Amino acid sequence: MEKKPDQGFINETTDLEARWVEPVSSPNKNSVIKEILKGVASLKITVVLFALSILLVFFGTLAQVDEGVWTVLKSYFRSPWVWVPFQLFVQFGHTFFGVSRQTHISGAFPFPGGWLLGGLLLTNLLAAHLIRFRLSWNRCGILLLHFGLVVMMVGEFVTGMCAIESKMTLEVGETGNFLDVSNKVEFAITDPSNPNSDDVVVIPESILRKKGVIHNDLLPFDIEVLEYMKNSEIITFRQKPGDANDAVLGLDGTHYTVVNQSEESGITSKREDAPAARLTFKEKGTSKPLGTFLVSLWYYANNPIVPRQIRIPPQQISIGSKKYYFELRSRRVYKPYSVHLLKFDHDKYMGTDTPKNFSSLVQLIDPTKGEDREVKIYMNNPLRYSGETFYQSGYIPDKRGTVLQVVRNPGWLMPYFSCLIVALGMILHFLPKLIGFLKLRVAK
Repeated sequence: MEKKPDQGFINETTDLEARWVEPVSSPNKNSVIKEILKGVASLKITVVLFALSILLVFFGTLAQVDEGVWTVLKSYFRSPWVWVPFQLFVQFGHTFFGVSRQTHISGAFPFPGGWLLGGLLLTNLLAAHLIRFRLSWNRCGILLLHFGLVVMMVGEFVTGMCAIESKMTLEVGETGNFLDVSNKVEFAITDPSNPNSDDVVVIPESILRKKGVIHNDLLPFDIEVLEYMKNSEIITFRQKPGDANDAVLGLDGTHYTVVNQSEESGITSKREDAPAARLTFKEKGTSKPLGTFLVSLWYYANNPIVPRQIRIPPQQISIGSKKYYFELRSRRVYKPYSVHLLKFDHDKYMGTDTPKNFSSLVQLIDPTKGEDREVKIYMNNPLRYSGETFYQSGYIPDKRGTVLQVVRNPGWLMPYFSCLIVALGMILHFLPKLIGFLKLRVAK
């Protein structure tokens, strides 16, 4: 018989066994990830995100009463956050409860923007598929439906990040090799002294907005931005106004000037903003003023909103023996190809001024690709070339030329694919149920 150890003796074997029997527990990483995905895939989160999205659309719609479409699109729907002003609710109260629009409420509150809500909805949808859905023939319709939604969300992101909208404005017989980017401006200074080509220096809008003095070795003089107007309205004077710096002389003998104006409403306005700036040119490296000038998109020859009677020659300044032209213009993007307008047709409904149809016959010339052909552009029949699409969107006042809307969008096909995928998913999901229902009806 084995002798029991004394009470004071430590049984090392029993102690070691106890240590091995009770190991330190460690959390299961897979279970932790699964619990996180379950939380992210919650249907409650889906409902909340959809509710916030509806509110965002509501706020964005109200904002267009006082702000432009491009401003609302950028600040509300293509941004992670937006500060929603309380003043928006005055417009809502004015529409439905007769509240005076003169009422002013200061302050704003933060709200998730379109990028953030779209990203969260996409994450919620993908997490739900990882947790709940299994690949099977019975579930393929639902899987295709959700995949179509994913393609649509990704397509909107690609469009928001990469799409560029611009215009090409041509009079009959004119050739253009550049595009005017919509809602983007630049200040251009041209030196025409070289007989072979013009030397042009451009200052982007972002620098003009900051105001102050602009110094650069490429500039023939320094420029002080006294005022920058995001939008302006043009005013005419038969007689020269008191301040000569506030007016330019048109070809018709009329003086023109512009005044500051809030940006065009996204609901009621039919034209884009026309920025303007008041600039003082100074002798390079000194503070000696050379003159103060008012520049505006109203004075830009390619601006299609300018009526024909407003014809303003290019503004200019002479420094020594050299002459420089300057203008505030839409931001230009030059192309290796050119478009020549051969003919422009504009038809109206009989007895009215309502446009029935307008079309442009153009000649596309691209020496780099050996391209030289005639193309007719009209409603629902655009020209697609070099990753860009030319739409017939309007015409120059008095029908002397055309305005072509030019769009570059790498994700333009994604919404079409999305609709096809969703339609196929609905057919695969509901057709078997319909067939089963009809079989039951026949059996009865």
